[in-house]
Amino acid sequence: MQQNDRVKAEKAILVGLSADCFRPEENATDESLDELEALLETAGGICEAKVLQNRHTPDPHSFIGEGKAQEVRTLLESTGATLVVFDNDLSPSQIRALEELTDATVLDRSALILDIFAQRAKTAEGRLQVELAQYQYLLPKLSGMGTSMSRLGGGIGTRGPGETKLETDRRHIRERITRLQAELDEVRRVRATQRERRVKNSMPVVALVGYTNAGKSTLLNALTGAGIPANDRLFDTLDTTTRRLKVSDHLEILLSDTVGFIAKLPHHLIEAFQATLEELQYADLLLHVIDASDPHREAHIEVVDRLIDKLAKPGVPVLRCYNKADLVGDVSNLPIGEKNIPMCARSGIGMDELLTRIEETLTGQLHRAVFLLPYSDAGALAQLHEQAQVLRVDYLPEGVEVEAVCREELFGRLKRFVKEPEA
Repeated sequence: MQQNDRVKAEKAILVGLSADCFRPEENATDESLDELEALLETAGGICEAKVLQNRHTPDPHSFIGEGKAQEVRTLLESTGATLVVFDNDLSPSQIRALEELTDATVLDRSALILDIFAQRAKTAEGRLQVELAQYQYLLPKLSGMGTSMSRLGGGIGTRGPGETKLETDRRHIRERITRLQAELDEVRRVRATQRERRVKNSMPVVALVGYTNAGKSTLLNALTGAGIPANDRLFDTLDTTTRRLKVSDHLEILLSDTVGFIAKLPHHLIEAFQATLEELQYADLLLHVIDASDPHREAHIEVVDRLIDKLAKPGVPVLRCYNKADLVGDVSNLPIGEKNIPMCARSGIGMDELLTRIEETLTGQLHRAVFLLPYSDAGALAQLHEQAQVLRVDYLPEGVEVEAVCREELFGRLKRFVKEPEA
């Protein structure tokens, strides 16, 4: 919320529905409403009250029922709030009905997250992705947005494409979506070219993933000195940052930060940020950064694990980094094992152990060897230059001696040229 520095933050009532017919992850709970409050504060709002409704099924017209909607209206009048934010997704007709019943602007969780992303996007790519997600979310809702479409921009939920664009006809909006998708396809093409160069350099890619505000950016800064903002707030980092990291004398990697995950992450965002998130499909190792002090740690781990299964390539190794371990009273309560590392990125605790585990995991997939290639096989030398990290080349009378670090597949093809160590 930055318009005129908004001295008076927007007041809101938070509402959630738990219904017997919903899947567990779709239900609102006290914990999810607490998270919604954190999202609201991130967007620049203030929570005045929370309402959790239990029903067998949602009301098809007003979602929570007209009686409960009238209770919300009473809360709005008594607190001076002007905004109602739902922890569940709403249909256009439900938004319109609720706005008529409460005489307030109504948003759902997806719209609130999109609003935060609209604030956070700094790069051209990030703005493209957010705009695409905004349009994909709003297009089917245009006929039922009610009073929220009549407000001037500046409040929560009104950032992004803008009122005048959204009130144009659907055909023009679809054309804009098509153009945005084409521009993001070009971003993917550029990323694919960059990836080809990485493969040629045989530089492994390690991606940071985790629930929002788990400390991914702090860890990237601690390991690489990237200097990116790392504040204690949700979705503080939106744009992907990649830096080189020398793990040891024998291993150098590319370390990439990714956008934080969250429960009920709108599918529009996953689709729009595919150009960024597809980095996970090419990562050789994932570092799952976990807030060890989070009281809802296990639930958040489950959310990230589901998204890893959906977005990452099958079988990619994952190291769980239990960050902020210094805030845990008894560290022995944290999981123990070679794939679990208690650490604190801010103070440096456990960083050496993390680098050791990264090297052990990746070197199991890489081979450092000395090859003696006959001069008649120029193709083998070309393959090493293109697909491996060549450390040394010596031209000897008996052939070309090449010391290189290469992946399993290339090592298998050239294994017959491996020079046996001298006795």
